[in-house]
Amino acid sequence: MQTGTLNNETAYVTNLMSRSSGDALRDPASCGVRSFRNPNVNAKSGSGLNERDTMSKQKIDKFDTTDLDWTDSMPECPVYFPSKEEFEDPLAFLQKIAPEASKYGICKIVSPLSASVPAGMVLMKEKAGFRFTTRVQPLRLAEWNTDDKVTFFLSGRNYTFRDFEKMANKVFTRRYYSAGCLPTTYLEKEFWQEIASGKTESVEYACDVDGSAFSSSPSDQLGNSKWNLKGVTEPMLYIGMLFSMFAWHVEDHYLYSINYHHCGAAKTWYGVPGHAAVDFEKIVREKVYTHDILSSEGEDGAFDVLLEKTTLFPPNILSQHGVPVYKAVQKPGEYVITFPRAYHAGFSHGFNCGEAVNFAIGDWFQLGSIASRRYALLNRTPLLPHEELLCKEAMLISSSSSSAAAISHEDLASQLSVKASFVNLIRFQHRARWCLTKSRDCMGISQHSHGTILCSVCKRDCYAAYINCSCYLHPVCLRHEFKPLELACGTNFTLSVRDQVLEMEKVSRMLEEDKDIVNEAEVQFKNASDKVFLSNLYPITEGDSYIPYCKVDFVPQPPIESLQADTCHYSDSNDSDSEIYRFKRRSSLKPKHRPMNFASSKSEHQGLKRLKKAEPERLSVISIKYKKTGHEENVSVGKRRDEKRVLESCPKRIKVRGPSISITGLETKQIHY
Repeated sequence: MQTGTLNNETAYVTNLMSRSSGDALRDPASCGVRSFRNPNVNAKSGSGLNERDTMSKQKIDKFDTTDLDWTDSMPECPVYFPSKEEFEDPLAFLQKIAPEASKYGICKIVSPLSASVPAGMVLMKEKAGFRFTTRVQPLRLAEWNTDDKVTFFLSGRNYTFRDFEKMANKVFTRRYYSAGCLPTTYLEKEFWQEIASGKTESVEYACDVDGSAFSSSPSDQLGNSKWNLKGVTEPMLYIGMLFSMFAWHVEDHYLYSINYHHCGAAKTWYGVPGHAAVDFEKIVREKVYTHDILSSEGEDGAFDVLLEKTTLFPPNILSQHGVPVYKAVQKPGEYVITFPRAYHAGFSHGFNCGEAVNFAIGDWFQLGSIASRRYALLNRTPLLPHEELLCKEAMLISSSSSSAAAISHEDLASQLSVKASFVNLIRFQHRARWCLTKSRDCMGISQHSHGTILCSVCKRDCYAAYINCSCYLHPVCLRHEFKPLELACGTNFTLSVRDQVLEMEKVSRMLEEDKDIVNEAEVQFKNASDKVFLSNLYPITEGDSYIPYCKVDFVPQPPIESLQADTCHYSDSNDSDSEIYRFKRRSSLKPKHRPMNFASSKSEHQGLKRLKKAEPERLSVISIKYKKTGHEENVSVGKRRDEKRVLESCPKRIKVRGPSISITGLETKQIHY
């Protein structure tokens, strides 16, 4: 294994997670693409209502693009050249390089195998009838205030793969009088000059397109390898043209991503390591955004806007203020990996086709908890049930009969992280229940066996327990003071606890017999928000009377076998060993969040996992499919009361992998999202 240029001065990062998301843009009518000049087109995805032409350029003084020498001096990320033997096990290889590569946020892996069937043949022949719709993105910088934002989500046109290639190549040829590839350093300068003051108004980009360009032919070496992204989960295609781009963003829930370049022109990536994410957000908040567009104060103000994935600015702004940035130029046959909480952005050098998926391993759970907390603070609906994933994965690991000697060092470290995260969760849940008993704030306890629901206050996912009201329409997670909520149905509350909670507590108590797990749990707890919740909401735990895992007595209530008809869950099963869950991501369009009004009509609060949006057509939906041996069953959630069909949003699927499970999903015990 060889590595590219490395900078030893970066901080050490051990956690994994993330994935590349949307790119999008467009080019002028003179190049064969119609120009978008509709002044009534309102920017979506949090970009506000703009009377000015969305596509028109203007001088942005805050970004100096007259000196582009920084493009020649930006350090490159590591590049790895695995042998065919190392390439056999993707997860093992990724875990092997992670301690080094994660310091840079991104890295490249050059495949030792080649695809014998080109991507174009796959999409035109193997997938007959394949078409996609592009998105339009303004090719300009913005002031990033209430009067000047941009959007990447205006709808474009519908194409076949070949038709889009013809259009994109025509744009390139007319601009550069050449059909060949130009130097990457030249095109990088061209991009930033164009984005600042060029004449091209917009370009088209097809992002988050369902499908895969890996061949199903038995003779295709790469298609039959475990690096075929269809083996990870259902991937997304990204088909671009000259200067189509993806804005600065971090992956949903801080997940890990793997991105393969099938064919066409190169793509430039900029990556910021996860350990510098807080500094990245600080610089964006202070140097890019104006205060009037921030939805909240503090560290989450910029994060909320960045979640829209529409913010673009030159990376030298970061370098000038001490934030490390690394560059990668991805070519056909190369994978780009993005690590946990690693912000990244980039653009295409011409027509190309890539493919990407999100996934996770055990080290992600601690980061996933941090992401869930940030989503809750911003009242954003989570895209995956972190708490349920953690509980099921920890229980699965604990029940495994594999001996320590049979588990690799990387898997042991991954399992340690999962177990420590689980111990902290169960500790918090038990203390909270004990305090509720002492305070007599709850009328009693009931059990439930349904899957994850969302807190009606902050939308945090609740799996182990939640506070319920008398009408079962306003569940509240254990991280709120529920007495002052003034629910319309009254002030009689019960605690609903998962029917497996005693079994989970037994496992957690057993795990605490391992000193390594306890030590890791303490390290995680110091940086966790649950410590604050315990001291503020449940101060009684500070006394000496609390005993961990002691018996919690409640006045028994009838068990809740099922919720009301329009209750929404992520899952609907207790046995997770062989289940496969899939879900489609909500649209990147930002909802207009409004505070819960518990005094409003009953119909306003029908779903326990209702995705509160101001406009019905933006209702997010999670469509879940779980598979058990021999049969399949569909569970759909997010239905409106006045219609039975499921409204699906812009799709993006991810998979969370257990620490001992191969990336190809060939083993029998697995939990996938």
